[in-house]
Amino acid sequence: MSTPRPVLVVDFGAQYAQLIARRVREAKVYSEIVPHTMPVAEMLAKNPAAIILSGGPASVYAPGAPQVDAGMFTAGVPVFGICYGFQAMAQALGGTVAHTGNREYGGTPLQARPEAGVLLKDLPADLPVWMSHGDCVTEAPAGFTVTAESAGAPVAAFEDLVGRRAGVQFHPEVGHTAHGQEMLTRFLYEIAGIEPTWTPENIIDEQVARIREQVGEKEVICGLSGGVDSAVAAALVHKAVGDQLTCVFVDHGLLRAGEAEQVEKDYVAATGIKLKVVDARDRFLGALAGVTDPEQKRKIIGREFIRVFEAAAREIAAHGDVEFLVQGTLYPDVVESGGGTGTANIKSHHNVGGLPEDLKFALVEPLRALFKDEVRTLGLQLGLPEEMVWRHPFPGPGLAIRIIGAVDEERLALLRKADLIARQELTAAGLDRDVWQFPVVLLADVRSVGVQGDGRSYGHPVVLRPVSSEDAMTADWSRLPYDVIARISTRITNEVAEVNRVVLDVTSKPPGTIEWE
Repeated sequence: MSTPRPVLVVDFGAQYAQLIARRVREAKVYSEIVPHTMPVAEMLAKNPAAIILSGGPASVYAPGAPQVDAGMFTAGVPVFGICYGFQAMAQALGGTVAHTGNREYGGTPLQARPEAGVLLKDLPADLPVWMSHGDCVTEAPAGFTVTAESAGAPVAAFEDLVGRRAGVQFHPEVGHTAHGQEMLTRFLYEIAGIEPTWTPENIIDEQVARIREQVGEKEVICGLSGGVDSAVAAALVHKAVGDQLTCVFVDHGLLRAGEAEQVEKDYVAATGIKLKVVDARDRFLGALAGVTDPEQKRKIIGREFIRVFEAAAREIAAHGDVEFLVQGTLYPDVVESGGGTGTANIKSHHNVGGLPEDLKFALVEPLRALFKDEVRTLGLQLGLPEEMVWRHPFPGPGLAIRIIGAVDEERLALLRKADLIARQELTAAGLDRDVWQFPVVLLADVRSVGVQGDGRSYGHPVVLRPVSSEDAMTADWSRLPYDVIARISTRITNEVAEVNRVVLDVTSKPPGTIEWE
């Protein structure tokens, strides 16, 4: 099976470009993000099933503002414009975009016209939608029917069914727009005529075929971290090539309670994967002894991991023709690191931390086209334990960067107990999937006065940092119920020696990061 024809999401600098791409995939249609700087000829060379023009921060009249090449509309490809993309589309096709002074931001009432077209047909005539615009379309291009308006946008939606083109001034991809996903799905299915074939079963079949073609009879290795990305990537490769794959799990002693055992026992039982476990706990703790600087901790852990993994890889390679290394790279990693799309190089990504070039392995990246939610769905489809599939993201350096101060076995044990209590209570409250990540931080170099038993105590404070996020680029602190926070606090101060105070971090990202170090 070949990759389906993509729906291209043209990124005009919108904060929602990735969200649009995800919403398309939720409609079981494959999507890719491309920059607005990509020539139309290159876009068309991808044989797109449709093109979606995203929003963006510019005015179409601003000097140097991104424009839409009119050639996009003569190739017979269905096009959907959103917000700025709607205005740029209207302008390129001969419509009128004006500075009216009627700005609309946030929740806005939308009035559907009697000619509601495909997108708004049979929906309520008055819909709350999410707007973000200063300019507006005042006259639709020839051949388009105006299907909706708002107080600040006389043309808030239009359609040309003959040309298979449509556009809206608002953001259908955000949850604040009522029936937004339904509108997007109607464009994909009814206007663009795309079949919903992007399903977990088809993705697995496609990737298995690709892996077999790439790997052939060669041996493959994969570094397991305990996280969902590497676990699903390895499971996919194992489904494709079986015992040609050997996984390496480096136990650096910095994981949370139960996670090492989950990899060594539950994961192997579920997949049958060959696993080489390297117990490097003493090595890592020795290298971290007395180190308090967070950046230095990261460098030490990265360096030691590379050395340990390299030694394990060479040992495996000595017994077979190992040419490939599996990595759990995801689509957001590809987009954010450039990925050939022309976007800004925000970060580079290597799950195993920049392995030495002399290892000379070719990469196998079966998740490279997937978002996190799709990876979790595949994990369940492949039979992985739910606890692993739904595990919150966890940093590579582990608990070392959740201890503010030097790292030792005593402090790690203390933090593990507090972290386990927080996770247990979150699970008991049924809130696991409402929270993106829940770091528990030990302020190891801080002592606070408390009263425990009949006397004063001088214990460590523990910080709870529950956050909610779509993609970790931005995040907000999770509004957990007070009774859940109270239970966590009571249990930690009662059950974890040396801790006499629990505090809640209510900082968003930005300005704060998710992790403290």
